[in-house]
Amino acid sequence: MVHRMILNQTAYFGRGAVANVPLEITTKGYRKALVVTDAVLVANGVAARVTSRLDEAGIDYELFDGVMPNPTIEAVQQGVKAFQAAEADCLVAIGGGSPQDTCKAVGIIIANPEFADVRSLEGVAATTRPSVPIIAVPTTAGTAAEVTINYVITDVQNRRKFVCVDPHDIPLVAVVDADLMDGMPRSLCVATGMDALTHALEGYTTLGAWELTDALHLTAIEMIASALPSAARGEADGVERMALGQYMAGMGFSNVGLGLVHAMAHPLGAFYDTPHGIANGVLLPHVMAFNATHTGEKLRAVARAMGVAGVGGLTLDEAREAAVRAVAELAARLDVPAQLREIGVREVDLPALAQAAHDDVCAGGNPRPATVEEILALYRTAY
Repeated sequence: MVHRMILNQTAYFGRGAVANVPLEITTKGYRKALVVTDAVLVANGVAARVTSRLDEAGIDYELFDGVMPNPTIEAVQQGVKAFQAAEADCLVAIGGGSPQDTCKAVGIIIANPEFADVRSLEGVAATTRPSVPIIAVPTTAGTAAEVTINYVITDVQNRRKFVCVDPHDIPLVAVVDADLMDGMPRSLCVATGMDALTHALEGYTTLGAWELTDALHLTAIEMIASALPSAARGEADGVERMALGQYMAGMGFSNVGLGLVHAMAHPLGAFYDTPHGIANGVLLPHVMAFNATHTGEKLRAVARAMGVAGVGGLTLDEAREAAVRAVAELAARLDVPAQLREIGVREVDLPALAQAAHDDVCAGGNPRPATVEEILALYRTAY
């Protein structure tokens, strides 16, 4: 079997790493950047911690801050127009998953204008040219969008999210600086952290998993499980460990895929604008239990990585139950809602949600095949 690994050309880690953004632009000979971010990060000064570095270095740039949570087709198209108007030759993405995903779509369309409708990028699009160069600067510890070949766009007109998988979209450079993540509100820290844990767990058990990604995902699970509670309390060491753990999860899942948790979470974002990480956190224990019989010994290793004592002495069924319980207990400690009804899901929508989840590209990687009826039953159990 042949396995493929696609990663950033260059990545920087550690507090103060953002100082390398101007260096990367100048040494690569770029003339002008379009900075893609959102209005909140502009208002709270986080974006300025990057743009001020560009100012000091005398680097020309223009700012596009029209990104919103669960970025839409329209936002992408506005970003494309902003890039063209700026006459830029590179992109700097500042923010969590939404600015990163918007930036990827913009970069791909500029290089491949035949996909300007955005919808045609769904799935594995037949793009032929690499994205405009992207320097990705995450401000949350969760999505790992800075190292993945995936991005997610919301189609408001059709009430759906669609996943785009394209090796051409990966940022050229990632700058993972925990200094930009320290000010995350607790709710955002928890949501993005649960997203990161879901990436690691789904990537570890997905059908495409193999030895190298297993090593990345297991280490990421261990780091995230231990660091997320302290990061949620605002402790600097926990935030920094989350920054690395979520990146490692991204290194893995980007190359092997995800599963049914993400497939079921995406429609919740499209229908209700639910924060993606919270949707994952509610669904994760239920899907883990559903998949358990198709994961071999892997959930025993997950239980161990989650800090469960005495895992070696448990039967396989007991170890699997312990892993599911450990994830549910962590979510509860972080005040993640236990039921879908608590986050505004309507029971009448469950059949439509189940069909959308079944059709989602992530469902294909799930270790246990699931029919629409089985997915509907999972939604009802979680409801």
